[in-house]
Amino acid sequence: MKSQLNVKLLSLAACLSILIGCTVSPDEKPSASKEISSNYNVQETTIANVHAAFRAGTLTCARLVGIYLERIKQYDRPSGLNAIVMINPNAGKRAAMLDKEFEETGQLRELHCVPVILKDNFDTADMPTAGGSMVLKNSLPPDDAFMVRKLREAGAVIIAKSNMAEWAFSPYFTISSTLGETRNAYDLERVPAGSSGGTASAVAANFGLVGMGTDTGNSIRGPASHLALVGIRSTIGATSRDGVIPLLFNRDIAGPMSRTVEDAARIFNVIDGYDPADPETHQSNGKLPDDYLVYLKKDGLQGARIGVLRDISDAPDADQEIIALFERALNDMRALGAEIIDPFGIENLEQLTKATGFCSRFRYDINNYFTSLGPSAPVKKLEDIVDARQFHESSKGGMEWAMSQNVPPEQQEIPCVDVEGDPRRKALRDAVVKAMDEHNIDAIVYPTWNNPPRLIGDLDSPHGNNSPIIAPHSGQPAITVPMGFTGQGLPAGLQFLARPFSEANLFTFAYAYEQATHHRKPPPRFP
Repeated sequence: MKSQLNVKLLSLAACLSILIGCTVSPDEKPSASKEISSNYNVQETTIANVHAAFRAGTLTCARLVGIYLERIKQYDRPSGLNAIVMINPNAGKRAAMLDKEFEETGQLRELHCVPVILKDNFDTADMPTAGGSMVLKNSLPPDDAFMVRKLREAGAVIIAKSNMAEWAFSPYFTISSTLGETRNAYDLERVPAGSSGGTASAVAANFGLVGMGTDTGNSIRGPASHLALVGIRSTIGATSRDGVIPLLFNRDIAGPMSRTVEDAARIFNVIDGYDPADPETHQSNGKLPDDYLVYLKKDGLQGARIGVLRDISDAPDADQEIIALFERALNDMRALGAEIIDPFGIENLEQLTKATGFCSRFRYDINNYFTSLGPSAPVKKLEDIVDARQFHESSKGGMEWAMSQNVPPEQQEIPCVDVEGDPRRKALRDAVVKAMDEHNIDAIVYPTWNNPPRLIGDLDSPHGNNSPIIAPHSGQPAITVPMGFTGQGLPAGLQFLARPFSEANLFTFAYAYEQATHHRKPPPRFP
């Protein structure tokens, strides 16, 4: 049985081109798929559950990877979800190697055989990294991104790459020139948000155990909220950005998107910390715990002081169902022993946030990335892409914005740099932390979105995107956790924001809330 499956997986790997995201046609089902599926149900499973099954001898890595590959084949393209750009042709070989290692050592690595859905802007030496752009469709980076390397060292299997908004330009939808548009797994007529919408829909539909996304202003937390997932944007400096295609390097963050807080913490245990290739991470020295799992406490909200930022949640165009879910969340936290400070205010918040608009440095950062690809890079500078109009029509505005600034970040009138070097960003961070200190606040809460996911093609309805207001500018960490569903079955997210390098507190609060409410449920379309 096991040998037959391995042969089938290797056959599948052989049929997959490293250059395109091909999948096996629906009628080419592995002969062992029914038996595999009956042995282990991956629907909403967790890293801990999978590892328990490995230890019990009821599951192998090859079986697990095979089940996920079968789900991608069965559901992604046939349903029109369109979340997966490419399957890793080495996934079967990797699974067999991990099975052999466990058989010989009896030891599981920290992320042993955790199938990861990777957003297509993480460099991978064994698969092209395109950033959603047709120009880079066949671009093979010289090495893995720092986070990818750490994941592999911990035993993870990069099973597939997911679609993303081209160049990560859009927070509202996920459309690339490599694959087209990704849809929301809970309602295929709606958007998954952007730019990590492919990862979010894939993880929500149980195409992998966990996913990795990036967040410049919204793009981990926004899609995670729209797909009933957990997503964390870390403190700038807590995690490395090396090997991730940049949007705005002074605000970019990469991190996990998962179905549970515990799985997000397990991933974060592996990917955080110092990286010499990203000097900003030197700030993390001595500030990060060794193990975030010890902070996962069901009574973690007991005695916590949580500030309600009504300046965000009480927007005039906020959807009343979302606000009702938010009010229920506040009551749930009170019942869990939290002291809810409502309202909680930050002096001059509107003026401070308006002053920290997203300055333009994409042209500078992306040209540096092209240089990092070496002499074989398919393009040398952004201007060549623009002149040849080699981008999706939805990226036109982003390209015009990118080309409008040709001054290096440090030489701009107000330097487009990190928090400490930008007086506007520093003023916002200092004001937020000062207000938290004065009122002894442990975290601030608000809905991740004030409105439900938009319909495909709708660019006019209120979006209610709250993620870009504070964290990207201030450099603070924030996490979103499922808050429930609207009457139409559309997900909503609750966002916690904390002081710099307080990720442990975020995991504590999110876990306590998650364990008490259990709002997460899988999308019915993908049983």
